[in-house]
Amino acid sequence: MSKNRQSFGHGPGAMMQGEKAKNFKGTMAKLGKYLAKYKISILLIVIFSIGSTIFAIIGPKILGNATTELFNGVISKFSGGNGIDFGKLHHILLMVLLLYIISTLCSYVLGYFISTISQKLTYQLRKELSEKINRMPMIYFDKKTHGEVLSVITNDIDTLSQSLSQSAIQMITSILSVIGILIMMFSIDWIMTLIALLALPISMLLISIVVKKSQKHFKNQQIFLGNVNGQVEEIFSGHNIVKVFNGEQKAINEFEKSNEKLYDSAWKAQFLSGLMMPVMTFIGNLSYVAVAIIGGYFAIKGRITVGNIQSFISYTKSFTQPLAQIAQVSNMLQSTAAAAERVFEFLDEQEEVQTVENPKHISQIQGNVEFKNVKFGYNPENVIIHNFNGKIKQGQRIAIVGPTGAGKTTIVKLLMRFYDVNDGAILLDGNNIQDFNRGELRQLFGMVLQDTWLFNGSIMENIRYGNLDATDEQVIEAAKAAYVHHFVQTLPDGYHMELNEEANNVSQGQKQLLTIARAILADPKILILDEATSSVDTRTEIHIQKAMNNLMEGRTSFIIAHRLSTIRDADLILVMNNGDIIEQGNHKDLLERNGFYSQLYNSQFEQIETA
Repeated sequence: MSKNRQSFGHGPGAMMQGEKAKNFKGTMAKLGKYLAKYKISILLIVIFSIGSTIFAIIGPKILGNATTELFNGVISKFSGGNGIDFGKLHHILLMVLLLYIISTLCSYVLGYFISTISQKLTYQLRKELSEKINRMPMIYFDKKTHGEVLSVITNDIDTLSQSLSQSAIQMITSILSVIGILIMMFSIDWIMTLIALLALPISMLLISIVVKKSQKHFKNQQIFLGNVNGQVEEIFSGHNIVKVFNGEQKAINEFEKSNEKLYDSAWKAQFLSGLMMPVMTFIGNLSYVAVAIIGGYFAIKGRITVGNIQSFISYTKSFTQPLAQIAQVSNMLQSTAAAAERVFEFLDEQEEVQTVENPKHISQIQGNVEFKNVKFGYNPENVIIHNFNGKIKQGQRIAIVGPTGAGKTTIVKLLMRFYDVNDGAILLDGNNIQDFNRGELRQLFGMVLQDTWLFNGSIMENIRYGNLDATDEQVIEAAKAAYVHHFVQTLPDGYHMELNEEANNVSQGQKQLLTIARAILADPKILILDEATSSVDTRTEIHIQKAMNNLMEGRTSFIIAHRLSTIRDADLILVMNNGDIIEQGNHKDLLERNGFYSQLYNSQFEQIETA
């Protein structure tokens, strides 16, 4: 089983990894350019952040005045005075209540603007990624796994969204809180402030030790989480195979080993990270004790009031929280930058050239195809098509045969410009295919692959994908031509039956029939059939061959086939081996030559002919 698959989820503690971007400054500068269009909203965020923080910070100082008033009133009562001035106390408490209400309202407005910006930004990035995918060359997806591409579009975008909506507010308010609290503490007494601040370097030292030890465990946790998720995904997708070969116990044993490692690393990571808060609390409590003792002494000396002691202790307790948040957000920003960097790297990938200057138009194209000295390799050092030449006339049925790896499918991929040739040219009615806009060029082609592709939606919608403007009647006619109409009528909702995600509520052969109906509906000038009947039974294959004969009438058709019985009636058979055409002719001529094609054919049918 594969043990190196990446997990699609971040998992617990992912943000604690502190994953770093290769170019933090450059990435954040790019992110800043995206955010620049929201200047007014960002300005409002800063204003409301300042308002929320200021009103929240002033509160404890005014509450301290209330405490002082109570204390002085009690002392006055015992000294024969008027006692507590409840009118003044009432006024102070109303003021505190008003301040906290304003602070809360500012926080709500702040949250609204932050959420709006983060969602608009992620909407824009998802839109750009979606559009980018359609402009990417096929060779990019040959080099990247589906998981890597999906991770950019899902995980990395989600990380950005969460960071902006949560971390941005925390960072702004925490910095403002630290500054504001320090100002308020110094305004009460600078000596007590210095004593309180002595706890910070001690806390930071102890926390850095804990973080350093926990970091490797968080990293291991993510690695083993990826292993566990990969095993689950692999076993689930291949559940039938596991059952057939009685591999359940082996799968369980492998999972238990990975799960044990995940448990061990996760336990250590969570335990060590959980120590940070108790450590900070312990140091903070020592600081409170020192402040309380010094504050009491200063109160006796008349340096500060009792209410100021209460306010100062409140500020001391509040001071460590924004500092912890800043440390946490700083770590999260590294993950944010790393996620943003992958998104921007994807957006900066080289694209296919979609359009050309003075493009040729397909309106006059009849379907004559010529390959002139075509040379191609997916990698420049590994050429697989060598000096390929061939002329196909409009309306001809061309079969391409040969052993696996001969280059059959590569030829049609070059024809449709999924890849561009390294050398030579492919001509349509004498026009180089590189002189057409890609989108317009591909309107000429209809393609049916061995691997069927159906999407979530009704059968009617899946067939109509070949021609989005087709009427229901045209869809049904195409279905009839592909011999798919009969079995669709037997389904519960007919053409309106929804195909599920894997389209496993229809058989593999029925999927193939639906894709053939889609190609018929597209009504292309050039047809490509790549093992189009490989997934159907012999009786269905006969129906398909009849439908294909009708479809191919008057159209240039390329048929890639391993079952040579399906291409006996082809006008021209190109026999490929090692990237070159080694024989060409019709079925009868090639058999009479007793060459490579004859060997291929006889190897498939000699047992049948003997029987």
